[in-house]
Amino acid sequence: MKNDATSLDRMHDIVLPDAIPWWPPAPGWYVVLAALGGLVLYLSYRGWRHWEANCYRRLALRELEQAHSILEVSELLRRTALMVVSRAEVAAQTGAAWPGWLAAHAPVAMDEQISRQLTVGVYDGSPGEIEGLKQYAASWIRQHRLPELQQRESR
Repeated sequence: MKNDATSLDRMHDIVLPDAIPWWPPAPGWYVVLAALGGLVLYLSYRGWRHWEANCYRRLALRELEQAHSILEVSELLRRTALMVVSRAEVAAQTGAAWPGWLAAHAPVAMDEQISRQLTVGVYDGSPGEIEGLKQYAASWIRQHRLPELQQRESR
């Protein structure tokens, strides 16, 4: 029976091919890796530029912690505003126009007491209660936007 072509004794094991190696990858993977590398570099560059562009905000918030009067907070807000708009535009904002300008350039709600402090309290000279003003100033410093960005966002 061993000579029979259908005999099970004549069967052989299945021979498997060698495993496909992981390295070197196919050429398409080089393109994918290069694109991912470029994307990582681009996002890193954008993140660094954003961090550098907001350096004045970090410095202003640090200085705000040491402010002890309404005048110091108002001056700090003006110096911060000068970083994003022209000196002529900021200098033109006096009296009741100054709090209105601040409110127009950030999505932070300003209550009447803060508006009064920025309008009249600067000339008062007394330290007064400035914690609310400092909280508003910190929010404004963090959230104000360039006028061009506000116009783009409103469209």
